[in-house]
Amino acid sequence: MSLIEILRSIFINIRGNKAKVFLTTLGIIVGTLTVVLVLSIGKGSQASVEEQFKSLNVGTIQIMAGFGRNTTVKLSADEMIAIQEEAPSIKKVSMVINDRGTISYYSTSTTASVAGVTEELKEINNLAMAYGNFINEEHNEDTEKVAVIGHDIAELFFEEDISEAVGEKITINGKRYEVIGVLKQMGDSSMRGFNPDEGIFIPYSVAEKYITGRMARPTILALAQDIDHVSSAIEEINSILQSKFRDKSDQFMIVDAGSRLQSAKDSAKTMTLMLLSVATVVLMVGGIGIMNVLFVSVKERTKEIGILKAIGARRKDILLIFLLEAIIVSAAGGIIGILGSMLVMPALNYFQVRAIPSFDSYLLAFGFSVGIGTFFGYYPAAKAAALKPIEALNYE
Repeated sequence: MSLIEILRSIFINIRGNKAKVFLTTLGIIVGTLTVVLVLSIGKGSQASVEEQFKSLNVGTIQIMAGFGRNTTVKLSADEMIAIQEEAPSIKKVSMVINDRGTISYYSTSTTASVAGVTEELKEINNLAMAYGNFINEEHNEDTEKVAVIGHDIAELFFEEDISEAVGEKITINGKRYEVIGVLKQMGDSSMRGFNPDEGIFIPYSVAEKYITGRMARPTILALAQDIDHVSSAIEEINSILQSKFRDKSDQFMIVDAGSRLQSAKDSAKTMTLMLLSVATVVLMVGGIGIMNVLFVSVKERTKEIGILKAIGARRKDILLIFLLEAIIVSAAGGIIGILGSMLVMPALNYFQVRAIPSFDSYLLAFGFSVGIGTFFGYYPAAKAAALKPIEALNYE
């Protein structure tokens, strides 16, 4: 039999069993749609992670005392100076303390994180100014009550024109501060538990005096010379802490920002793989449906197979008829599933689920569907091809 005759036979059978073919294809459609959505949501999750950490300087290292009753150590300016002077792999060092505070501007009031910082933090955390200037060394030396506010805080107090914030006075825990700058929208930072968009920066000396008190546990943020120096920088910091705190040095936590970013990406990938495995199971169920229907079809068409063999159809012709039918059905299900996913994705955005479609996800989903159809279609096709003409013709 020629390929054209084989295809003609397949399409005649498909047209004659439309309802059965559609129900058979349904499992493949759902499976393919799920694969595309899972891959697109996974891609969207990874993009969201990258955007969230876009302002993160991957050379940043955070040093802090551990939490709990057993922690008896506390960082001070002496450790910051020692790290700056004795760690050649370190480029910049800053001290940070933070607490919650009540911030108000006229009748608008909110609770936000307030961080006491030194000038170096701007470069370490890749902070960018939308308007005004950041805190400098003179502000710390003179204990000036000045503040740099995050983008979201500025929008809350000054609405559409946040540039008006510079020069205005806000109240933090009952004391008035002059706003000297507004940050650009940043996303995450290397300061754990502190979002620059929703926080306020003031001089370290001012925060220690009016916000946190001297009992607060400061954090040291260090910036490595470059990404290749992060490991050596951590070793140097560990060495300094061991020389100063000896057997208590293990009470400190040292975290580099690059590992946080990689950890977030790995989590997104793991979730994508878990969801993809579920989608694969759905496709497998669809493949089993194709196999079952083909077995029934072989039974129903046993006499037809006998006639085809009697008039000269070879074993491989029969095999191709049933195998190509499985491939065509699964490929059609794959295409419909991909088209369906294109319709579903806008609905996901409505529910604030980010999905980024790609040609790779469409290709992989289509390949999965065809592969499943081929795998599960082969055995029934082989069974049909193995039928003996006389037995097939005598089958009732």
